[in-house]
Amino acid sequence: MNEADIKQRVAEFLAGHDPAGDRLEFLRARFDAGLAWVWFPEGLGGLGASRELQQVVERELADTPQINGGKQGIGLGMAAPTILAFGTEEQKRRFLRPLWTGEEIWCQLFSEPGAGSDLATLATRAVRDGDEWVVDGQKVWTSGAHHARWAILVTRTDPEVPKHRGLTYFVCDMNAPGVEVRPLRQITGEAEFNEVFLTGVRLSDDLRLGEVGDGWRVAQTTLMNERVAIGGAPTRRGGGVMAAVLDAWRERPELRTHDLHQRLLSLWVEAEATRLSGARLREQLAAGQPGPEGSGMKLSFAKLNQALTGFDVEFNRDLGYDDWTFRRSEDVDFFGRGPGYRYLRAKGNSIEGGTSEILRNIVAERVLGLPSEPRVDKDVPWKDLPR
Repeated sequence: MNEADIKQRVAEFLAGHDPAGDRLEFLRARFDAGLAWVWFPEGLGGLGASRELQQVVERELADTPQINGGKQGIGLGMAAPTILAFGTEEQKRRFLRPLWTGEEIWCQLFSEPGAGSDLATLATRAVRDGDEWVVDGQKVWTSGAHHARWAILVTRTDPEVPKHRGLTYFVCDMNAPGVEVRPLRQITGEAEFNEVFLTGVRLSDDLRLGEVGDGWRVAQTTLMNERVAIGGAPTRRGGGVMAAVLDAWRERPELRTHDLHQRLLSLWVEAEATRLSGARLREQLAAGQPGPEGSGMKLSFAKLNQALTGFDVEFNRDLGYDDWTFRRSEDVDFFGRGPGYRYLRAKGNSIEGGTSEILRNIVAERVLGLPSEPRVDKDVPWKDLPR
């Protein structure tokens, strides 16, 4: 399919569906027409087309009801590609449509208090009981768990083998008995993420993604897509956080200095290099699943965001931040808030979706081909590891 074909599909769709009508019905119809993710297979929200043609769809449907990219981010960027890659046909048809329309929100149960950067050391156990699995453990930093219907969950099912081999991946029902969500207050004063306690949670075996013991391979698909979703999203020239900085620069000429001007020019160059690298990465994605290059994009994104928000605060030095109210956040309202909020929230960019330290290791070893760090626990059974 080419751009003309996609435009024709969109025109035919709009001829039969009024954007001014019921929002949810419009989004459901868009999914069924293959205009949700055009690179997905037909019948699953796509047309089997090139990923790059999604931009054509978004332009043509810009003035129609839209999905909530913030609240639905984990489902769209992480759960969906993992379900597509490892789910059964029944799982794909059950989960993908309500995930895309926003009828069902997703969260990610990966990190634990003792297994953050080294995710493979996680201790949450899943024990088989007939056609069900009984899950016990604790997860942390779970964004959006307080409004999620489903979660992607990695558990340990075999403690007798090395840490990467005894893992199994599930879809977790967040409404199941034994799931408890507790808010975590962050530096902004809000609670957009949580800790989640799983006590005797029963999951049917048809909620398993991939084979038993193959959870690490499934999780790698999630993590690689997560880094692309965070750091490789399309951005217009001068867009993103740079747009907020430039707006302030234009509106407040009395605060400009020569030093700040030079720094802004350097940040502009870095932002453009990051944006164009993201475009090249998305071209590679059209040929298949993301690889370790996404780690470099996410690393660059975090560094740039923190530098831009730091510049923003310094330039708008008379604007503070006084919204310390402890409240639940539906999603990250990064651009609807002031420079103080953006500065504080950007501190999490180098932690969420993989810490910058771990991403540097991935880039060094898997992109640049440098020698791996010594791993003395590689062949040690998980049960024998010090914790």
